[in-house]
Amino acid sequence: MTLQAALVRRAESAASPAAAPAPSPAPQQPPRRRPRFWVIRGELPQATLWLLAATGLLTPFVLWWAYTALGLADPLFMPSPGAVMERLVRWWTAENLLGDIGISVWRVMAGFTASALIALPLGLYIGTYRPVQAALEPLADFIRYMPAVAFIPLVMLWVGIGEGAKILIIFIGTFFQMLLMVAEDVRRVPMAQIEAAQTMGASRAEIIRLVILPSSKPALLDTLRITCGWAWTYLVVAELVASNSGIGYAILRAQRYMHTDKIFAGILLIGLIGLLTDQAFRWISRRAFPWQRK
Repeated sequence: MTLQAALVRRAESAASPAAAPAPSPAPQQPPRRRPRFWVIRGELPQATLWLLAATGLLTPFVLWWAYTALGLADPLFMPSPGAVMERLVRWWTAENLLGDIGISVWRVMAGFTASALIALPLGLYIGTYRPVQAALEPLADFIRYMPAVAFIPLVMLWVGIGEGAKILIIFIGTFFQMLLMVAEDVRRVPMAQIEAAQTMGASRAEIIRLVILPSSKPALLDTLRITCGWAWTYLVVAELVASNSGIGYAILRAQRYMHTDKIFAGILLIGLIGLLTDQAFRWISRRAFPWQRK
């Protein structure tokens, strides 16, 4: 290469613009975190839970109060919350509300307890042994679709019109549903646990007592909680049978005389007692099975 050619190349390289440095990568934005409020099955602070629960409970009553306060409803058919509270106070002071509550709670709990005492062991065997399931589950499926109110004439013929008839109506309304739910809870016990117990030489009775029953206890308690609510829904039906006391009887009697404020009061009272019963079952579940929350 001649000296002239080398000088020309050096001049061209000096005249060409310098290579631009590679741009530095833009700083990555941290991933946007979704608020914990909407996390699927997430945890919420206790204060937030109480606030949401209070909002959900009070909103219908606020709407009810606004609807009646604006004069949009005939008080004969939809009384105001204030009128219902006044009726509830009169019921307590002059009409033996405490006695009505006591007898209704007794009837519901007697029918529910009788259902549980039979449905729990029988459902355990239905969910454990296929021959028992094949023999009894179709029959329970068949009967559970029959309305409990249709049995009232037969119940009156079988056991008369005393307390036994009312308890039997509640029993019929809850037993067959409870039986099938208990059997399903037992069937959800993982087969791996049963096979492990069989491998270690456990007998059938030991597998039921030490594996199936402890594993299904949380689900069984939840089934009792749900079916106890169903038992309360049959209270008014049960107290159709020659009653002269009870919340359901008071509702039916108020319907006869168009005392809609008392009808509302009775319905709300049943809902309140049912809510307290439900919370009692939840409290027992938290105390008995604390690991479930984790």
